[in-house]
Order: sequence, then structure tokens, then C-alpha cells
Amino acid sequence: MTPPAVSESITRRSASNLALAFILLPADKRRAMSALYAFCREVDDVADEDTRPVAERRARLAAWREDIRTACEDGGEPRFPVNRELKPVIDRFHLPFQLFDELIRGCETDLQQERFADSAELDTYCHRVASVVGLLSIEVFGYRHPDCRSYAIALGKALQLTNILRDVHTDAQRGRIYLPLDALHRHQVTEAEILEGTYSERYRELAEAIAERATTFYNEARRLLPAEDRRSMIAAELMGAVYWRLLNRLRGCRFDVFTHPRVRLSKPHKAVLILGGWLQLRFGGATSPYGQG
Repeated sequence: MTPPAVSESITRRSASNLALAFILLPADKRRAMSALYAFCREVDDVADEDTRPVAERRARLAAWREDIRTACEDGGEPRFPVNRELKPVIDRFHLPFQLFDELIRGCETDLQQERFADSAELDTYCHRVASVVGLLSIEVFGYRHPDCRSYAIALGKALQLTNILRDVHTDAQRGRIYLPLDALHRHQVTEAEILEGTYSERYRELAEAIAERATTFYNEARRLLPAEDRRSMIAAELMGAVYWRLLNRLRGCRFDVFTHPRVRLSKPHKAVLILGGWLQLRFGGATSPYGQG
């Protein structure tokens, strides 16, 4: 597989936690994941480009959908450079169009929906924008047991809920609230308080409830990961470790994302997690580095 130059450039520029996890993969799978990540990054950026009209962003996502359909089903050459680099990955690992379509549907949600009524509605969103990425990724990683698909779904939801809790303030500045409205009502937190960046004990209790739901998904992923697939899922496990620590840091600041700096891990801390992942890969490990808290 030739190096995907455009995709690797996008991955390097992103400096994301997901891209960080690729370091533990063999070179060929690292290149494949760069191509997959670049696609995810590109469609997400289209949806988030608030300076462009919604109609224009919707049209651009539709173009991405048709181009990736060409890569997956039509046997033709995609127009977009990222999709041209992704096509050999799609062919090699048999990545289905239905999952890419589901991911784009998740991005389209951000064009038309700024609130989520309840956990079920948010769960659907998390599945589309995060669990689907996990389902695509495990095809590249390689797995043997069908439970690995359920593992990817659970871990994706855990990571996305953690991300939502971390980004409440930045999302609110764009007029978006991803925390379920029924949970806001239960904890007597108003939409105005979140949009205005008002922290309170009521908000802390609301965020803790969402964190407990995320923890449930972390624990479910921990339980579902088949022993025979643990080594091949090392990049996913590193992601779980990174986001589990982010969640604990949010707990440490009592979920005050309004006045505290954005929660992140330092480079030395990430290096320690990578080393731990490498040791697990080299010597094996019986448990996942997240959950149970």
C-alpha cells in the first residue's frame, strides 16, 4: 500500500488523541488508519464550518457521500484525494458504504439539531459519530470474535460522552448543547445557564450523571473485549486509556469546564500511556486500562 500523502498530512496536522493511538500499529495499518481518520476529519470539518451556510455544508456532505459510495460500491475512481487514498483500504478491509453513510448522517445531525431531547436521542448521535468509527477501525485492526463489534460500539459511546463533557463550554459558545434536555430538567439546570457558562452544584450533579453513563459504557467495553482480540485492539485500548484519564480529570475539577482551562493530557502523560500500551502489546495484559471507577 503506497503512503497516503494527503491523509497523513491531515492526520499530522490534527494532533488528535485518535491519531496518537496509531503509533502502536504496524506501518501498513498505521497508513490505513491515517486514510480512514482523514475521511472522518474532513466530513466533520465540513459540518463544523459555521462560516458557511447550512445549505452549502449539506451539499458538500452529499458530495462526500456520493464520492465514498463510488469508492465502496461503484468500482470507479473517487474525485476527492482523501477518498482516492482511502479506496485501497476499503478494498483491502472490505469496509462497507453503510458505515460511511451512517457517519455522514451523524455529521448532518450537527447541521439541523442543536439540542437532544433525551439519552436515547443522544445515544443515536454517539453511535453515528463515534461507534461507527470504531466499527470501521476494528476491520482495519483485525479481529476474530464477533463480540468485538459490540466492544467497538460501547467504547465509541464512552469516548464520545467524555468528549461531550469536556467540550460543553466550547459547544455552548456555538449555540449547541449536547447534554440531554431531560437530564437538564431533572437537575434543574437551564439551557441559559449552560449557554452563558454558569457553573453550579446543580450542573456538577448533571455532569456527574452523564459521567456515570460514560463509565457504564467503559465498563461494558472492558467486559466485551474478547481475550483473543486484545492484542489487535491495542490502539483502541490506548484511546480508552487516554479518554478515561480525561474523564477522571473532569471529575477532579468537578466538571467546571466554564472557568477551568480545557482538560487535556500533557505530552509526558501521553508518552507514559503509549509506553503502557507498548508493554501490554509486548507482554500481554489481562485487563483494559479504563473503567470500574
